[in-house]
Amino acid sequence: MAKEQAYPPVARSRSRTPAPRQTAAVSARAEEHAPKKRFNPAQFFREVNVERKKITWPSWRETWITTLMVFLMVVVMAVFFFVVDLVLSLGVTQILKLGG
Repeated sequence: MAKEQAYPPVARSRSRTPAPRQTAAVSARAEEHAPKKRFNPAQFFREVNVERKKITWPSWRETWITTLMVFLMVVVMAVFFFVVDLVLSLGVTQILKLGG
């Protein structure tokens, strides 16, 4: 009861969705009173196995193509940042030569 009194009253709107604070409070109360399920390791591993069977692994060709694309993008980005760094350093050097 003390928790309910701690929240200020919320003005009701015409929509049917409750305010976020009310939703959190209601779900917290529901979790407190909901019976907890017992953990069953055998059931857990059965469910894991079912989910494992749903996985579709990429073929070797797809893996190689993806790997090559990653390495290609790393090289392209390295060249790009090298050029940007070179241009900026030359620009800063020229600006500093003007001042000194």
